[in-house]
Amino acid sequence: MKLKISCIQMDIAFGNPQKNYQTVERLFDKTHTEKPDIIVLPELWTTGYDLTHLNEIADFKAAQTIEFLQNAAQKYQVHLIGGSVANRVENGVRNTLLIINKDGRLVHQYSKLHLFKLMDEHVYLEAGSEKGLFQLDNYQFAGAICYDIRFPEWIRAHTSKGAEALFVVAEWPAQRLSHWRALLVARAIENQCYVIGCNRSGQDPNNHFAGHSLIIDPWGEVIAEAGENEEILSAEIEMDLVKEVRKQIPIFADRRPEFYK
Repeated sequence: MKLKISCIQMDIAFGNPQKNYQTVERLFDKTHTEKPDIIVLPELWTTGYDLTHLNEIADFKAAQTIEFLQNAAQKYQVHLIGGSVANRVENGVRNTLLIINKDGRLVHQYSKLHLFKLMDEHVYLEAGSEKGLFQLDNYQFAGAICYDIRFPEWIRAHTSKGAEALFVVAEWPAQRLSHWRALLVARAIENQCYVIGCNRSGQDPNNHFAGHSLIIDPWGEVIAEAGENEEILSAEIEMDLVKEVRKQIPIFADRRPEFYK
């Protein structure tokens, strides 16, 4: 079965959720002409990295954003990997990935496990603890957020449970673009899965972001790659290819996890 994926690579208005909702609404309208099965948004798309103000601007229990995405999913009849949002919970703020199916149902939430200390995430955010596994159209997928891709054991915890595609949402900086590409390709090859990386474009007061969203097949071949600026990146993925690759080189059958401790 083929699935058409569209990644919304957008600039994010720093600390301005209402403006970002408007941008996403505009890009949803634009994306609809592509008729995708799944639309992907980047990391912290409602607020950007305005970490010092997250307690004031974060969405309580992500309620407003969930409702916004549910309405969009039903309107366009599309599954949404709803990027991640600043999600204010009782004990702080989490960086939470939202999965909404085309019927408008919240399928899963995953809060970023690995906080990026270089950008002070550990000061302003609470780490999550749940896995990123979810199902859409009877396929097992996984979600990860930015820094997570530097932890191959975390990604393998999902693909060893059957995940056939990994959706990565990010605010990855331009100075480490080569790492972004190399890590995503490596995760695809070693897990024999599709990797869809949706990064943001533009800049905030402290960072210049790389863009270059990527769609990579289970052989590690780049199917589609965006440039640096705002762009909708679309490509079809053939889900049967995952099984073919895993059958040809049976790494999951050949694993010896009893020795990996």
